[in-house]
Amino acid sequence: MTGAGLLASQEPLAERYDLALVDLDGVAYRGHEPIDGAAQGLEVARGAGMRLVFVTNNASREPEQVADQLVGLGIPTQPHEVMTAAQAAAELLATRVPVGARVLVVGGAGLLTAVRAKGYEVVTSADEDPVAVVQGFAPELGWAQLAEAAYAVQRGAWHVASNLDLSLPTARGFAPGNGSLVGAVRAATGVEPASAGKPSPTMYRLAVERAGARAPLVIGDRLDTDLAGARSGDIPGLHVLTGVSSARDDVLALPGERPHFIGADLLSLLEPHPAPAPEDGWWVCRGAAARVTAGALELRPAPGADGRLDLVRAACAAAWDTADRGLPLDPTSVPEL
Repeated sequence: MTGAGLLASQEPLAERYDLALVDLDGVAYRGHEPIDGAAQGLEVARGAGMRLVFVTNNASREPEQVADQLVGLGIPTQPHEVMTAAQAAAELLATRVPVGARVLVVGGAGLLTAVRAKGYEVVTSADEDPVAVVQGFAPELGWAQLAEAAYAVQRGAWHVASNLDLSLPTARGFAPGNGSLVGAVRAATGVEPASAGKPSPTMYRLAVERAGARAPLVIGDRLDTDLAGARSGDIPGLHVLTGVSSARDDVLALPGERPHFIGADLLSLLEPHPAPAPEDGWWVCRGAAARVTAGALELRPAPGADGRLDLVRAACAAAWDTADRGLPLDPTSVPEL
């Protein structure tokens, strides 16, 4: 579908793509607070014909709860427009575990509902001989539940994680995520779990199939989950700079985590996206330019503040081209953009 570089779009992304697969934390909201421009960007994108599915690695809540939160933030949403890691984990279970089998669920209400909806018998103890353990985040989880998961996995149960996010953004900062809790079970058992959430493209593919989309676009704030999932699923990805990963992270991104587009926030759905081009030894994006010389990144900003994103794009092109040619780049030469 694409190479490892940025794509160009002469038309707004909301007009080019028919479905947006939108992450939640760090994209549509931050903790319980709205992100500036999110509601407006999504509203105008809908008006341009773009459909939305909110795709989240959070497995603790029901789709109805997620939809209610979005509505409260001024983003009209129906439950069928939400795809959770709990639903993806249940789909992954179904690839190996027969309907009616016992499954130990370690997680919140959303995960319990999704597993039961697939026809499994939910149990709470390793002594009930579950054939699988499915684990997702819930703030009330404690040692007792993690211990039951470890006991079951030690006895041969298949360990499925809803996601492996190490951190979870909250209004107070970053808290341990499901990946950190899964890590406790992994450390106790030595068994590597299967993961249904991003960066696996499972949720994206389920959402695309559900919507019948022909031209989907992933929107996320984390390179290692949202954008890595876009690359692995062969779907264009927009990185918005309102969450975990920064513009500097974009410049230093591994090939499998690079975004196809970069925007300040969800209002960038309403804008064209230029791509840098080589010119006299520089990578130039409108008035901004960047190059790598003797392993160091050099930047030539465009006049005025409006060119800051173009400088990020030019810096990405220069750094990625250098890395792809096997040449060194000193990361200390890359500033916070």
